[in-house]
Amino acid sequence: MAEDTDGGIRFNSLCFINDHVGFQGSMKTSPSDFIVIEIDEQGQLVSKATDGSLCEISNIQSERSNSVKKPKLNIQNVSLEHENSEGAADLPGCSDGDRVRPGCSDGVWSHQSDSEKENSVNSVTSKCEEEGVDLLSSLLDEKTHTSLGQFACDIKRMWNSQTELTEPSPELSLGKILDKNRRAVLHSAVRQAFPFLITVGNQGEVVVKPNRECKELCRLVSEEEALGFFKYLDAKKENSKFTFKPDPNKDHRKAVHHFLNKKFGNLVETKSFPGQNHSAGNPDSAITVRFREKARGKRSHPEGGERGKAVYTAFTLQKENLETFEAIGLLAVKLGVIPSDFSYVGLKDKRAITYQSMVVKKVTPERLKSIEEEIKKKRMNVFNIRSVGDCLRLGQLKGNHFEIIIRNLRNQLNDSANLRERILEAIENVKNKGFVNYYGPQRFGKGQKIQTDRIGLALLKNEMVKAIKLFLTPEDVDDPVNKAKQYFLRTEDAKGTLSLMPEFRVRERALLESLHRFGVTEEGCVRAWFSFPHSMRIFYIHAYSSRIWNEAASYRLAAYGPKVVEGDLICSDEDADEHFLSSKVHLVTKEEESAHTYALHQVVLPVLGYNVQYPENQVGRWYQEALSRDGLQACRFRVPALKLNVPGCYRHIVKHPRNVSHRLVHPDPPTEEARVEGPHSDDTASSLSLSFDLDASCYATVCLREMMKGDI
Repeated sequence: MAEDTDGGIRFNSLCFINDHVGFQGSMKTSPSDFIVIEIDEQGQLVSKATDGSLCEISNIQSERSNSVKKPKLNIQNVSLEHENSEGAADLPGCSDGDRVRPGCSDGVWSHQSDSEKENSVNSVTSKCEEEGVDLLSSLLDEKTHTSLGQFACDIKRMWNSQTELTEPSPELSLGKILDKNRRAVLHSAVRQAFPFLITVGNQGEVVVKPNRECKELCRLVSEEEALGFFKYLDAKKENSKFTFKPDPNKDHRKAVHHFLNKKFGNLVETKSFPGQNHSAGNPDSAITVRFREKARGKRSHPEGGERGKAVYTAFTLQKENLETFEAIGLLAVKLGVIPSDFSYVGLKDKRAITYQSMVVKKVTPERLKSIEEEIKKKRMNVFNIRSVGDCLRLGQLKGNHFEIIIRNLRNQLNDSANLRERILEAIENVKNKGFVNYYGPQRFGKGQKIQTDRIGLALLKNEMVKAIKLFLTPEDVDDPVNKAKQYFLRTEDAKGTLSLMPEFRVRERALLESLHRFGVTEEGCVRAWFSFPHSMRIFYIHAYSSRIWNEAASYRLAAYGPKVVEGDLICSDEDADEHFLSSKVHLVTKEEESAHTYALHQVVLPVLGYNVQYPENQVGRWYQEALSRDGLQACRFRVPALKLNVPGCYRHIVKHPRNVSHRLVHPDPPTEEARVEGPHSDDTASSLSLSFDLDASCYATVCLREMMKGDI
């Protein structure tokens, strides 16, 4: 297959399976000329609004909350009941001077004034003193309770005197507690009362030790903030955040970021936000911490404890002239979540009006509804908002419905035939014979100097720095975005590039912030890639696999034509999507070839991965040569550094559009009678309106390419 000088695929080099002449026309002259609507599993268009869904859900949730009985005390209640407190408790064994009273960190949980904070903290502390003591007293006998208080005071006294803790670390046994739930409650009660202590379990015994990481953090932030952070870490409250005090020193904030990421990066993520009084003269920014979603799931409480149920809200997203990733980035900012909190089953065209199903975690239907008016300014809308039980998964999409207008219709060069007949012939041929199921040019970043498949190849070869530089390669356009990219490639100065990169470039800025924090090294670039959600990291590898599939499909058709031959792979399940198992793939035998048992529309080709079977004919050999050409002959299609595993799948060579309808339109029709459904007898028709459905992962632009017989 031919490639252009930048390594991208020239789509006019891909082949066709129909022999009609085709026609010319202009596509996507405006977003409204290209409308894409997902078809859900029930065969319904997701653009249809369901009135009253939000209200009904709100009522149901209210009824549920009113009918829930107050549960018995367990670990979740301990951590959630005092969500606005730092859990202070005075225990026996301490004098007033040594009394252990963890305070509430300024700026955490609320935006009160200093006096309001002080009053709030005092009232919460008083409440926690009573309830905290009662809880620990009910779990421990008097002697152990007193010993715990004395141990905590001794550790605190050593810290205050700057005495280094000896090795082995001092520890105190609280004895064996046979009941698992009781142990779990004790673990939390101790950590909430004394965040500078940790508890460990050993065959039913609960042991208390100093929290050395807390002491390390105290060297970077105030004691109040450090203790508050560790209480937050232990509480594991769903959807909660912890915010440190505003800090004008950027280098100091960087040190705090580094410590938190180094020690707790698998549990939490950090980000700096401008403080309330942020300005050019007062560059205060505050570090906010939140749990990583997967980490929160793994951080079940020591020795048990029930997790809170996650919140999922489904909705239909309508967007105009926006990339899917760009739309998700904007929604994430408005809702205070991260892009990886969104799940969806496909990327949609940018220059179009598109409707697609999405699910967002940690956002209630009411919260999503509250930003509806605001996001309309960004050419987005959300509706069909409702609570659901889980995120979206691959396979939960039946296909897409397209409504397309092709304008300025005309014959191919040197073709003097009747234009109407050419158009009707093309439509009928593609309806009956189908089209080559290529991945569309938008899969690779149409018109970009560096196409996405090249980034994917670099990632598969573990060339992390190269992949970053490819991502930040500028286009030949003189605008702020490309000037910033030029500056980075010239200097590798992530901090300086950040100051040049426009705020609306969410992806680039996220990457640059990570590079500034971790450096432009192999390891730093690995960390930077994690600023992208998993779906986006793996998108680039899928782009490379898609390019190889396109080339393989063209080679297969050039080598064997429409005939099904020995060694081909077929799937007899007409309804199978791309993600069927290898067990459903059959290798065509010599006898089956002779008997013409199968047709071309049943032939599939593998999309690269570690769990696919290759054809056992010339096409299989071509795959191996292509991988060797790209330096991937030993590739296992796993990128452990980026937590990416690519099992691969299969894709039909030929697909057919369904429910095809069309309408030829006169230029400036004066009346409705000038619009003629179906066949048209007037060669002056200037626009073609097309409507059809395609299976998931099929591209309308590729279908139209086969129809029009021209590059899209």
